Formats: sequence, C-alpha cells, structure tokens
Amino acid sequence: MRRDYELGFILNPEVSEEQTSAILERLEKIVKNYDGQVVKVNQWGRRRLAYPIEHHRDGYYVFIDMILTPETVLELDRTLKVSEEVMRHLVKRRDPKAVQKEREEREEREARAAAAASQNQASTTTELEAAVEAQEPVELAAEPVELAAEPEAEVLVGEEEPIVLSPEEIQYVPPAIEEEETIEA
Repeated sequence: MRRDYELGFILNPEVSEEQTSAILERLEKIVKNYDGQVVKVNQWGRRRLAYPIEHHRDGYYVFIDMILTPETVLELDRTLKVSEEVMRHLVKRRDPKAVQKEREEREEREARAAAAASQNQASTTTELEAAVEAQEPVELAAEPVELAAEPEAEVLVGEEEPIVLSPEEIQYVPPAIEEEETIEA
C-alpha cells in the first residue's frame, strides 16, 4: 500500500551543489526502484541550526514530499544513515486529509491556468481571424496578454488566493497602523 510521506534532512553546510544534487538523485532512484513517486522537492537552503551538530552552526535543509511503500521508507532510512553528508533526517507520514486538500487545490489552480490560457488563445485567434478577413497586418505579442481586472478594485495578496475588494468593501477596511512621531521638548 502506497502512502504519502515527507522526508526532511539537513546536510553538512560544506557540501557542494554537485554533492547535493547527487544525494537527491540517489534518493529519487531509490524511490523509483521501489515503485514510488517524488511529488515535490523543497530546498530551503542554508539555515541556522537550533544547536550545534558536529561542530556546525548552519545546515542545508531539504524537504521532499513522496508517495512510498513502507519498504521504501526503510531503504531511504538506511541510505541516509550511512551518508556522511547528512547530519539529521526524519521521514514522517503525512495526514491523508491534508494531502487530499493540497491535491484538490493544485488541480483547481491548474484548471484555472488552463482555462485562462485557452481564453487567451481564443482571443488571439479571434484577432487573427478578423485581421485575415480584413487583410490587415497583425502584430503578435511576444508575451501572453494579461486580461484587465475590474476598474477601481483593489487586490490584496493572501497566502492561498488573491482577495478582490470592491470600492464599497474598501471603505470598511481599517487603515494601516502608522508610527507616531515623538516630539522632544
């Protein structure tokens, strides 16, 4: 039975990029040999450790989301234990509900992106057809054309999706806190 796991490990800060990519390739090879799947690799980079490990104050953090069998977890654990570059590692089973929610959000984002791309493609095609009928030269955009948003609407960027506020809603938003200037006597 395949399950979702997250692997986090800290590499020695003196490890080069080539060694880091070699470790990642080795782990991906193990996962594929055991019929697993690497979903996402998140390299945080060099960060400060909470306490010294092997006389190092920094470490290179890497997190990998994977779909694995329990046998693969044992093999990954064995491989990471014998690796000299890996200072600490942890394999954790992810909550199935959280994973399902992430997958649904990712599929929704991809569907919206595909719909926007097809709409953009359709508008470009319509312009081309109109120009061909009128036998006029057409200037194609080098980059995708962005669709204009509603006028007078303000967009606030959140963690999940941008929030669009109408002018009526904007008046109820409290102003940002400004620092008061102190006057010395």
